[in-house]
Amino acid sequence: MPSRRSLSVASAAALIATALGILISYLIHWFPAQASTQAHNTDVLYHVLVIASIPIFVLVVTVILFSVWQFRVRPGEELKDGPPIHGNTRLEVLWTAFPAVLLLGLVSYSFVVLHDNEQGRPASEIQIQATGQQFAWSYQYPPSVTGGAPVTSDKLYVPKGQSVYFNIRAKDVIHAFWIPAFRLQEDAVPGITTHWRVTPTRLGSFPVVCNLLCGLGHSLMRSTVHVVTPTQFRTWIKAQASTASAGAGGAASGTGTTG
Repeated sequence: MPSRRSLSVASAAALIATALGILISYLIHWFPAQASTQAHNTDVLYHVLVIASIPIFVLVVTVILFSVWQFRVRPGEELKDGPPIHGNTRLEVLWTAFPAVLLLGLVSYSFVVLHDNEQGRPASEIQIQATGQQFAWSYQYPPSVTGGAPVTSDKLYVPKGQSVYFNIRAKDVIHAFWIPAFRLQEDAVPGITTHWRVTPTRLGSFPVVCNLLCGLGHSLMRSTVHVVTPTQFRTWIKAQASTASAGAGGAASGTGTTG
């Protein structure tokens, strides 16, 4: 049987490793800067999962290493069998029930966070359609946003502090519409429209990435989301609408002249 001192050493090492693991998870900035309300909720969920996972990982590794240390085969014992030990029913019920309860709790909390990220549809919410194709993203702003004809652009602009509802589509293969700073991702699947909702909270430009292997040009399928003030957003939309109208007018004029 292992001595009380060896058990104390193993327990102390496990506690230190757990504390260091949780501390490192906070000290290292694993993710880009938060740029949406959903990002904050997701990061809190991440830390809860880490705090729950690290002690379990350390416990399992400690038991394994302790067993190797204390119950290893000594020279001359290679042909010996271990002593017959009857199972401990109470212990087996405990180590089955506790992980089950823990997993159910974490799954439930994850569901609540993801559900809350999708809730809330304020009257000022705008909709934007994001379309993926090999190998680029395009964005369509509907009449409810432009106040006139829809505008299609390869640039994504969204207003800070305003809820944005994305309708996500694909023209060819499956893509993934992922904005790391928003902590949100949704697949773009041919034939169906998927959705996610976000409220930007940080001005700036952030990468839009397709993180599903969609062909030879997958690594080049990148875009940028520009989070601007509501005034700047309206100004940009008006400029795009004016450009589109001028282009359409020029095309119509050219067609009429040719005819």
